[in-house]
Amino acid sequence: MRLNLILALSLLACLTFSLAKDQRRPLARGRRRGVGPKRARKQTSNTEAESNGQDGSVFIESYKNTMEPKPNYKVTAAKSEHCLFRGITMYDKTVWSPKPCVNCLCSNGEVVCDRILCPTLQCLLKFQPIGECCPICIDTVVDAPEFSGDPPSANDLGDPYTEISQSQRDKKETLKKDEEERIHKKDAERKQRKKQKKEEAERQRKLKEAKEAREKEEELRRLREEEEERAATAERKRRMEEQRRAEEDRARRLEMEQKEMIRALEEVAEHAQEGLRGDEAMVWLRGDVFQMPPVSPTRAAHPQPPLLALQEPTEPDEDDHELGKEGPEPEEESEMVTTLLPPGCSISDVTITCENAKLMGIPPLSIPELKSLSLQGNEIKTIPAGAFNGIPNLEWIDLGKNKIVSSGIGPHAFKGLKFLSRLYMDGNLLEQIPSELPSTLQELKINENNLKEIEENSFEGLSSLVTLEMEGNLLSEGNMNPQAFKPLKELSYLRLGRNHFRTIPQGLPASLLELYLENNLIEEISETAFNHTTNINLVVLRHNKLDESSIAPLAWINHRNLESVDLSHNNFYLVPSFMPKSLVHLVLAGNQIERIPGYVFAHMEPGLEYLYLSYNKLDGDGIEPESFFGTLGTMTELCLDHNQLTSIPVGINEMTTLHFLRLNNNKIRQISEDAICDPSNEDDSHLVALRLENNFLDPRKIPPTAFSCVRSYSSVVLKPQRIK
Repeated sequence: MRLNLILALSLLACLTFSLAKDQRRPLARGRRRGVGPKRARKQTSNTEAESNGQDGSVFIESYKNTMEPKPNYKVTAAKSEHCLFRGITMYDKTVWSPKPCVNCLCSNGEVVCDRILCPTLQCLLKFQPIGECCPICIDTVVDAPEFSGDPPSANDLGDPYTEISQSQRDKKETLKKDEEERIHKKDAERKQRKKQKKEEAERQRKLKEAKEAREKEEELRRLREEEEERAATAERKRRMEEQRRAEEDRARRLEMEQKEMIRALEEVAEHAQEGLRGDEAMVWLRGDVFQMPPVSPTRAAHPQPPLLALQEPTEPDEDDHELGKEGPEPEEESEMVTTLLPPGCSISDVTITCENAKLMGIPPLSIPELKSLSLQGNEIKTIPAGAFNGIPNLEWIDLGKNKIVSSGIGPHAFKGLKFLSRLYMDGNLLEQIPSELPSTLQELKINENNLKEIEENSFEGLSSLVTLEMEGNLLSEGNMNPQAFKPLKELSYLRLGRNHFRTIPQGLPASLLELYLENNLIEEISETAFNHTTNINLVVLRHNKLDESSIAPLAWINHRNLESVDLSHNNFYLVPSFMPKSLVHLVLAGNQIERIPGYVFAHMEPGLEYLYLSYNKLDGDGIEPESFFGTLGTMTELCLDHNQLTSIPVGINEMTTLHFLRLNNNKIRQISEDAICDPSNEDDSHLVALRLENNFLDPRKIPPTAFSCVRSYSSVVLKPQRIK
């Protein structure tokens, strides 16, 4: 009997092991291959069973306790140990999943079902697949446990799920370690990124500090250069003032000396009348006046012919001394050669003027102290080398209106003039700038010539040149070298009017203060036109071909010293925008201007003072309420005459500093009480002159207080008016 019981238990154990093994193998294959929803559900059920208990016995006991959560399915009772479920016979201890998330067990002929409890996952990223009842980790993959084909040991027979639970715990430990490593790695990466960001921020900060330091240094350098430039300008003005004073002192001194010479000449004449002869009668004068020796009355009737040079007095020969009484009479021995200037020449102080004297060449004068020489309006064609050897102290030469050609000027014609400061050569036939001009030259005028080219070395050595005039020539941006002005470190005034320029010449010197380019063909002003002329104060561009679209926005808007711009007689239809901020004086007369845009003067500091818009096409709709914004507290003189205005423009009554207002020659028919003067303004009268003639006004209909801000009613011009 005992033997039969042992055999029955052994058989039951073998059967249970076989069933458990068959149940586990399909689960593993299904998990590895991922085929079929039934296998996945079995896998989920087995995994849940393994995770809920510490070993296999706990899992089995959970199903034996049938009093815990009631299943959703009916428990089918069977007479035998086998279970019948939906027409299918299940062996005892068989586990299956009829629906997702539901597991059933055949226990002693009864079917017990329960829902699957999901395990607690340790991962960060979870996902619940479609058809599954529990979420899974998507950042790590857990393979199903593998089972070897070796037969189980004796201990495994009684506890079939022990091996799976142990393997699952190992997997969990491994996953936990992997998760910790991954978290540690992410922390390290986060710290590395934070460190990189900090380093990048530090680098950006250093770059910003370096940039600010460079900008500060650049600003200091610019301020230093401006200060040096101002100091240089002040020094230059001081030198010019000292030079002017020295010239005045020299002129006064020479005038006194001249008076003394004249008195000496008078004394000589008196001695001549008294009959004085010989050495006592000879008076040697300075070289800056002509020597006038006494002449006897008998010789005065036959004067010597005029000479072109001064002659030294003749000394008596030794032969004459030896002849004694046989020589000429004492009267004849004392005679001197009379030396006169060429016809048409005159002398005054230290200046010789030979204008329109029909001279064919430079007179060979020999007066070392001569300072000024005017040879204007003659027929001079050449200037040979050594032409000024006898007058080396010349400071001013005027050779205008002659016929001098470039090939007729000797290479060293002006080289010996160490004090020459002014040279005028207007109205000749020059095609090039004369070479080897003195370095002391401060003013050079070559207007109305045939200059066709300005080379790079045309002004070489003229570092003291202040004024340069080349108007009325054949110059253009194509034949003027941009490097030509480089040696002119002191150039302040440049005149290039009446030439053929289409753009602003390049290479203008930084010292330039005034630029005249009237009567050219200029069509545009580029952004780089005045980049280097930061000290320029005046630009004259009248009678060109400019319009409001031809001035680049950054051409001169940021110039701090540009106060006066003349754009009259161009092709403007609007008052141009982007004018210099520092502008004080703007001339736009003689254009086609029909409108003054609003706020066009608002950016100017401190503000526009003189605005000339005469001879344009402004009408009643062309001036907006904001047109004069920015000038209301600075406008001094406003000219709107010779337009088509039908009423007083808005904003004039708000100009508190306006002195002169011209509205004549328009179509104004009436003047309201507050059109020109603001009645609410109790300040003193500020208008000095007001012109309203040649309109359509009836003086009898003008309100009595319309001119209350005018200082004197006599300065209001109302007559004549046009006939209606």
